[in-house]
Amino acid sequence: MSATVRLTMAQALVRYLCAQKMRADDINGENTGALLPLFGGVFAIFGHGNVAGVGEALYQHRDQLPTYRAHNEQAMANAAIAYAKAHMRRRMMAVTTSIGPGATNLLTSAALAHVNRLPVLLLPGDIFVSRAPDPVLQQLEDFGDGTVSVNDCFRTVSRYFDRIVKPEQLLVALPRAMHVLTDSALCGPVTLALPQDVQTAAYDWPETFFAERIHSFRRMPPAPDDITAAANALREAKRPVLIAGGGTLYAKASDVVRQFAETHGVPVAESQAGKGALAWNHPLQLGPAGVSGSTAANGLLAKADLVLAVGTRLQDFTTGSNALYSHARVITLNVNGYDALKGGGVQILADARLGLEALSAALGPWRTADTWRERAEQTANQWRETVDGITGRRELPAGMLPYDGEIIGAVQRSATDSARDDIVVCAAGTLPAELEKLWRTETPGGYHMEYGYSCMGYEIAGGMGVKMAKPDREVIVMLGDGSYLMLNAEIATSVMLGLKLIIIVLDNRGFGCINRLQQACGGEPFNNMLDDCLHGPDGAPFIDFAAHARAMGAEAEYVDSIAGLEQALIRARAARRTYLIAIDTDHRRTTEEGGCWWEVAVPEVSSSKSVQQARREYDMAKQQQRPAAATGKTHGK
Repeated sequence: MSATVRLTMAQALVRYLCAQKMRADDINGENTGALLPLFGGVFAIFGHGNVAGVGEALYQHRDQLPTYRAHNEQAMANAAIAYAKAHMRRRMMAVTTSIGPGATNLLTSAALAHVNRLPVLLLPGDIFVSRAPDPVLQQLEDFGDGTVSVNDCFRTVSRYFDRIVKPEQLLVALPRAMHVLTDSALCGPVTLALPQDVQTAAYDWPETFFAERIHSFRRMPPAPDDITAAANALREAKRPVLIAGGGTLYAKASDVVRQFAETHGVPVAESQAGKGALAWNHPLQLGPAGVSGSTAANGLLAKADLVLAVGTRLQDFTTGSNALYSHARVITLNVNGYDALKGGGVQILADARLGLEALSAALGPWRTADTWRERAEQTANQWRETVDGITGRRELPAGMLPYDGEIIGAVQRSATDSARDDIVVCAAGTLPAELEKLWRTETPGGYHMEYGYSCMGYEIAGGMGVKMAKPDREVIVMLGDGSYLMLNAEIATSVMLGLKLIIIVLDNRGFGCINRLQQACGGEPFNNMLDDCLHGPDGAPFIDFAAHARAMGAEAEYVDSIAGLEQALIRARAARRTYLIAIDTDHRRTTEEGGCWWEVAVPEVSSSKSVQQARREYDMAKQQQRPAAATGKTHGK
């Protein structure tokens, strides 16, 4: 009879997490054979639903599995997700909360991880299975279903959901959870709802359940027929463009993207998630595609007769709402079958690295015509010159506020080595478009943008997670005043944990991005900029972001010019703890170069002349969209 050990459900859960390992060479590429914990730690805010069960278990294993306390449940989950993204999904974290609002505060983060295909283990407390104290504090009561709790909300935003109503159910649930968290196609959030009485219930566990488990990150090879069909389609193409998505980074395929481009003369554009897959200064690097894309990428995509979409879920910002290259054939190479279906063309269901290698081998010596390659190199170089002009140092006229592009230039100039080692973190507002166009990185992971869910408030918490994953890199968080006001408490956590961030708050006094979108759709400025909102007799507030950050333990200062920002960045880089710099910016100015149409529905009926005109323009633009793509698998023509 096999040996057993008597543990509570929570103790067994934590012990199991401690036993999960991965090979260090899966991250750094060095074949040392060293093992690392799969879980870098657990973020926890304790309450009556998890402090006695999970809390006691975490304390017993605090030396093996560190527990980090944060100030907001959504923020700590965002930090955990950013940690996994910075590790290219090879390492991850768990998050535990109490029941009630502690649990539901995780819902936004669960959706964020689901959209972005990022792993995080969510462990919300749950109600009593025994129902002895029913209803317990913070319990939601469903009048028609006694089994429902607020954690059922996680079902739609989790890749795998389970409620553990008996301790021994972990024997099945935990291996399933690990499979989802480490599988490249299924990867996403896992939620295990933990009723508080079950957390503390004991069971005789087989010792073998806690044996060390080394997780291998398997690569899915392509089917030969898929490669043949894609190679035939490429050979017929005269003007192909490759779009590199986040899957190229997660597959560690950056070198293969470069080799494919050079061998076959195919220019490369990038999505938000794929930015950094090819160094910014490579001759065939066109820059970003789509709504916040470069003139080079969008110009060539508009002329392309074939698009090879690698590791991208083809979000509307990348495709220009399916209007940018609706005339072109599409080859999708993706490890996820759901994403591979998009585009309605030839599909390669495979890991990005293995798929590109196989496709390159099948193509042999085939190359695009010199005229297409030379055109790509010329337009790519012109775009780099454009970026130089936007981000270069120059004096602004007296009284003119800087805008995001000029601030991005100052940040990059402040680096001692062309910002090669900096990691910029952002998520929402105007900055994602400006950073995608203008930020330059030579290293995969140097650009950390959460733009799948575009979650305001992700930035500071996400920066903290990145710093936990990459403690030797300078992590620069750039965000607007709107995002800062939504979720900023993890400044205090970063100070408490010694995770130094450089935070730059671009204060345009409101939601400048949506204010411009509102007007572009024919609307009047309303309820976005602080001055356009209802307010009391004292008017809209002027917020001292530097004073606020200092109150949470950070170093901070306000600057009133680009020159002042450059000097502040010197101090920030030399600082030992989180350093915030606030600067006023112009909400009206943006980078005009690049971009393309984005579908935002405009009212069909309105008394406003400007809305009527915007609707006419909207109807005309929709005529360029690709029809709803067929989902059947296609080969050849």
